[in-house]
Amino acid sequence: MLSFIATAQTDLPNTTPLEIGTITNPNDNNNTSQGAALNIPSVIDLKPNVNLRDSLTNIPVNMNLNNGLLQAGHDLKLDPKVGRSEKQGGSSERFGDQYLGDIKNDGKFVGIVCRDHEYVDGDRVKISVNGTVIDYNVLLTGSFKGVNVDLEKGFNRLDFEALNEGSSSPNTAQINVYDDKGELIYANKWLLSEGSVATLIITKE
Repeated sequence: MLSFIATAQTDLPNTTPLEIGTITNPNDNNNTSQGAALNIPSVIDLKPNVNLRDSLTNIPVNMNLNNGLLQAGHDLKLDPKVGRSEKQGGSSERFGDQYLGDIKNDGKFVGIVCRDHEYVDGDRVKISVNGTVIDYNVLLTGSFKGVNVDLEKGFNRLDFEALNEGSSSPNTAQINVYDDKGELIYANKWLLSEGSVATLIITKE
């Protein structure tokens, strides 16, 4: 038994150490056809660094009402043969000048909007501020439309002159006034005959 073990030990071949090369990363191999790794494109792309807060706060605010959009009733065509409201069953009562009251506001400006709150029949008005006409011909429709008015120190007189009575007398409108923060500060209505004026006083202290 001892001699057998000795003989077996002398018959062992010389061993050569196995060299293990560096492990290659499949991602570094340009040949995608080799190896078991799949070359799947990344679904997570790097996005540019965008500060949403700055991009939103830097959007300019445009208070200009002339946005190019058509107002409701812009294509309204009135029959010139249609006379005063008496022919349409309206009242023949004469509506004179109307005082809408007075309000106080210390803002830089106010927004004045008005609309025909009854039958939309082509009522038109002229708007003046402190004797200066700011809109010569406003067609009152079912939608609010109007202007921004810069306030001067002291009294600011707004006049709304009825240019006609439409096809159904009188000239009717609802008027809303908003401050420079967009808050409603006044609301009223008028009934005017042609040539009559509705007056609103805004006092800035």
